Formats: sequence, structure tokens, C-alpha cells
Amino acid sequence: IGALAVGHCPPQVVQALQQQAAELIHMCAIVATYEPYVRVCELLNEVAPITGEKKSVLVNSGAEAVEAAVKIARAYTGRQAIIVFEGAYHGRTNMTMAMTSKYALFKKGFGPFAPEVYRLPFPNLYRTPLGMTQEEYIEWSINQLENAFIAQVDPSAVAAIVIEPVQGEGGFLPTPPRFLQRIRELCDEHGIVMVADEIQSGFGRTGKLFAVEHYGIQPDLITTAKSLAAGMPLAAVTGRAEIMDAPHPGGLGGTYSGNPLACVAAINAIETIRQPSFLQRAEAIGLRLRQHLERIQADNALVGDVRGLGSMLVMELVLDRELKTPAPEQTLQISAEALKRGVIAIRAGLYSNCIRFLPPLTITDAQLDEAMDVVAEAVAVVQSGV
Repeated sequence: IGALAVGHCPPQVVQALQQQAAELIHMCAIVATYEPYVRVCELLNEVAPITGEKKSVLVNSGAEAVEAAVKIARAYTGRQAIIVFEGAYHGRTNMTMAMTSKYALFKKGFGPFAPEVYRLPFPNLYRTPLGMTQEEYIEWSINQLENAFIAQVDPSAVAAIVIEPVQGEGGFLPTPPRFLQRIRELCDEHGIVMVADEIQSGFGRTGKLFAVEHYGIQPDLITTAKSLAAGMPLAAVTGRAEIMDAPHPGGLGGTYSGNPLACVAAINAIETIRQPSFLQRAEAIGLRLRQHLERIQADNALVGDVRGLGSMLVMELVLDRELKTPAPEQTLQISAEALKRGVIAIRAGLYSNCIRFLPPLTITDAQLDEAMDVVAEAVAVVQSGV
């Protein structure tokens, strides 16, 4: 899901993989360093939107990256508590399940979960409570965050606040700027590490290399994966050097972390995605995709909302636009109808009533138009039965 920003089997990646496979397939980075690992870290340090000296560590998956970020934050601060948000998805390991919302799909039957995780409300502006303006809802959410330092956990015990700049599984919800800025301020006030989980939103998905670049703030640590390595299993934590240096040697990584094959794929992917022309094309794809989705919304009452950032977009399906009653069954039907016609349309959202769109950023206008015509037909078929 969202791992192919540079497309399926790009020739330069395939060639790099073939060459690397003939030279070195495996080496444990904890035992011996190798050039592809170092080069990926150098590139990540170059492109990460954090000023000052930076360092990176490579792992295998997004969940591992989030776990590593938590370990780094705890080692740096000497604290244990982690703050996360409703609707968030951070992975399927025990720690990251504890940090993740949507209980039935991701957590049911797998407890007990890791302690010292505190979940706070996230301002989903589409579901602003009746009687509140969006601005009032954002301020209420900020107050809940501030009050948590009184009611739930002392700020002196908090190691990190972990947030997705754009919630992924939660339904592609961009964090309101004021909310994210206040998180940065609170982290500065209390010596808390701010972690931006950019596993789904990073590497061009929003029209910029990283979603946080839309907000004018800098996190302390950034987690990345998915499109980082053109579909190969690789993830990373990149952050301020003094924080990254906190864990003891050997405390991060593992046998397969930063595999040489995945690293050469990542080198090619990063070099491609960082080009201004690639990011401009990503932005253009997002605009064209949004036009398609808004047209579908105008033609079908089932579509309650179209949102996201750049080419990372969803449509949320509801039974009633005023009440905003989630329509998970109809969403599943639309996904099935699209699949019958050759388009994979995967669900998302806390209520499983969103369809997410994360096209390869190499897609042509003609391919995008064809796919969205299929989606429009699938929505119309289900709409006719409501």
C-alpha cells in the first residue's frame, strides 16, 4: 500500500538490484558497514526537513521504524510515556499496536499491549461536533492535549509525541496546522521528542518530499518506509544527531536491517523522487485526481467528503451527508465493483468507510483518467442500490 511512488519495476531499480545481487546479497550492518547502507543514510540526512546535524538508522518495516523511534526517544529523555492520537496507525508489533487505533481490525485478540501509551483526540475536521466551528474544534483538541498533562500523564514523564502529519489508515486526515504547531511548541516547552510518522505520507505523496514541509515546523525524528525503497522492504528513522546518538551501540537494528538489495533500490528511489520535476508531477497528479473525486462526489450522494494532501487522497462514504453516517458496507461494495473492472481500490478510515488513492507518481494522465472512470462507474453502481 503506497510503496510504489516510482512505479512498478522501474528499469533503473531493477538494474541496480541485479548488479547488487551479484556483489553482496546480505551483510548485517551491526557487524560490518557497507556502502549502500551508508549512502542511503547520507541521502536521508540530506533530504530530511530538519536543520543541523542529522543521523539515520535503517530497519525493515514501518512498524520497526516507529519502535526504533520510541526507543531512541526513551534513551534520549530517560522517560517512558508516549502520546499518540485517535485514528492513528503506527504498525502491528506489540508496541505499535498499542499506539494504533481501530481496535477490531488491528488489535482484537492480540493483547495485552505495551504500557505507557496515552491516546488523545485528533481533530478530524470533517466530523467537527455540531455547534462548533472548525476553529473551535481545533482549539478544543489543543485543550485536550494540554489537559492530558494534568489528567493523564505529567509532561516530565513523556518521552515522545508521535503523530502522522496526514493520518493514513485513519482516512487521510491532514493534521490542522495550528494543532501540529502547538504540538511542536509543547515538545519544546517540556523537552519532549516530536516524532513525525511519514511512513505513508513521505517521499512525494503530498507534492513535497515530506508532509511536514507543508506546515513550517520541524520534527526531531522522522520515520519513513513504503516508497522509500521502490517496494523493497526498508524503513528508516532520521533525526537530530544528538537524539539519534542516545541509544547504546547495538541497541537498534537487526540481522536484516538495511539489506544491501533494499538499499540500492532506496538510493535510486530517493534520487528520483527528490528531483523538482518529479515533485511537480506528483502535485499535478494530485490536482487531477482531486478533480475526478470531486466530480464523483457531485454526482453521488454517497460521497460525503474528498480530502487529503497532494496525491494522497480519499473519498469518505456516508449514508447521509448531514448526519455523516458511515457507510462501510457500501464502501466494500465499491471496492469490489472497482476490482471487477480492473482497479484496486483499498479501504481506509476509522469506520472503514473511506477509499484511499495512492497512485504511482509515474502514472500518465490517460492511465489516471481510465482508472478514475472505473471508480466513478463503481460508485454509481452502488449508489443506484442505496
